[in-house]
Amino acid sequence: MPDWLIWVIVAVVFAVGEIATPGLFVLGPVALSALAAVVIAALGGGVLLQLIVFGAGALATLLFLRPIARRHLKMPAHVRTGTEALVGTRATVLQRVDADGGRVKIGGEEWSARAYMEDQVLEPGARVEVAKIEGATALVYQMGG
Repeated sequence: MPDWLIWVIVAVVFAVGEIATPGLFVLGPVALSALAAVVIAALGGGVLLQLIVFGAGALATLLFLRPIARRHLKMPAHVRTGTEALVGTRATVLQRVDADGGRVKIGGEEWSARAYMEDQVLEPGARVEVAKIEGATALVYQMGG
């Protein structure tokens, strides 16, 4: 089996691993470095040179490309829009909120709500935080204390 084909298989395995572990962005950069080794192998470079290119490429992509990609994956709160912008905001309970439902006021608007933790019961007037939005329902939880 030619060296370049082995490196293609290695790159595919790492790429599939990256797809199977979303959000980590570790195996994707290593797959890119395996592709660099494919080029070296296809050009007739020796095994030692292929390994050096692979190792250096993996190190470089993990040190430089990964932090840039992770910064772009984590959207800051001030950039979020729509219902995603409501996650982490504070709300006030208007009608008792439990696992079955209730009402809260978020930023001047009334929303249907459910308790994020099923065993939690939140009484009117309680200050809560929005953990998640599912459709038109805010999942909320009691803030510390």
